[in-house]
Amino acid sequence: MRRCKALGAMILAICLVATSVCITPQTVQAKQITSFKQVKKLAKKQVKGAAVVKVDMDYDNGKLVYEVEMSKGKKEYNLAYRASDSKLISYEWEIHPWSVSRGRGKVMSMGKAKKLAKKQVKNASITSIMRKYSDGIDVYRVKMKTSSKKYELKLHARTGKVLEYEWELVTKANKKYIGEAKAQSIALKKVGKGRVIKIDFDYDDGVPVYEVDIIKGEFEYEVVIHAKTGRILDFEVEHMYD
Repeated sequence: MRRCKALGAMILAICLVATSVCITPQTVQAKQITSFKQVKKLAKKQVKGAAVVKVDMDYDNGKLVYEVEMSKGKKEYNLAYRASDSKLISYEWEIHPWSVSRGRGKVMSMGKAKKLAKKQVKNASITSIMRKYSDGIDVYRVKMKTSSKKYELKLHARTGKVLEYEWELVTKANKKYIGEAKAQSIALKKVGKGRVIKIDFDYDDGVPVYEVDIIKGEFEYEVVIHAKTGRILDFEVEHMYD
């Protein structure tokens, strides 16, 4: 009897070891994204009822990211997941321009637009707000920030309706970089004075950069500066009322 019990215990132990060998790797890898099928499932859970239009892979700061385009009714969505831990790192939706009317009544004040934006994003500070004319519609473009995320909203300037909403995780710079003050100085020298409305640290194809937005007259400038060398990598000009 003792021999049978010992044999049974040995068999049980072998089964437990074998089970742990089979299960443990899957448990460790459970949070990683290794296929389009996985990321599609995550995206569909995030935006219920939406259809996946496209899935792609890219690298953000040297890390693999899955990007998902989706559609639901009059909205288009763009989501980005970090492959290493399946974390959602950016989220965006936009109402199709063809479904938005010009609206009636007067254009709301900038103060009212700020209040509407703060209702949409609790506990966020407004870093910039600008009125523009986009696709035949008066809009307010509002940029906001919390300790962990940065946001951008597009509000209909007559109805107050949110036409675009997006957020992404904040990427922090380190001491090896030139710093925001130096980046701002370089950008202003390039534009020739003006008012800085936003400065962000980000990665562009793995390259650390400062993105500086400046308003001068009726134009908005974006200057992209290498965060280590101070070299200007990109320079764009946009008329604010186009």
